[in-house]
Amino acid sequence: RMDDAAFEEVYRTHFAPVYRYLLSLTRDPRLAEELTQETFFRALRSVDRFRGDSGLLTWLFAIARNAFLTEARRRPTAPLEEAASLSDGGESPEERLIRLEEGERWMNAVEALEEPYREVFRLRLWGEKPFREIGAAFGKSENWACVVYHRAADKLRKRGKDGSL
Repeated sequence: RMDDAAFEEVYRTHFAPVYRYLLSLTRDPRLAEELTQETFFRALRSVDRFRGDSGLLTWLFAIARNAFLTEARRRPTAPLEEAASLSDGGESPEERLIRLEEGERWMNAVEALEEPYREVFRLRLWGEKPFREIGAAFGKSENWACVVYHRAADKLRKRGKDGSL
């Protein structure tokens, strides 16, 4: 069991990458902050189930993704006035809903990548980890991490071009 001090350290260390990840999905600072708080709340409740099969940040990203998807599923049924109040004022409720759906498709495409592409892509893009650290986490070189990341990005681009994204 993780004590309060240890969890507080996890929160301080990983708040910014989780927030940036959620901000990239929502493009709404207030909603991203709310979902980040929800992510850490869920993590605290389920920390005993964290087995360490993946990195801690990867686990937090998975929780954040689930929080985002829950919110995205909830929002389309909300009145348009509520959706409009969540936007930054520059997009219509319809545009926001379309963007949320695109974000969900994007996340699903990343999740569909086989390993190690998925994990390397997550660590680089959402965790903002340098290739050196990513390579070390896999027991590989910095160059290996760079190549795997770019191959993952190519796979996602191809899926986007053929309409499967």
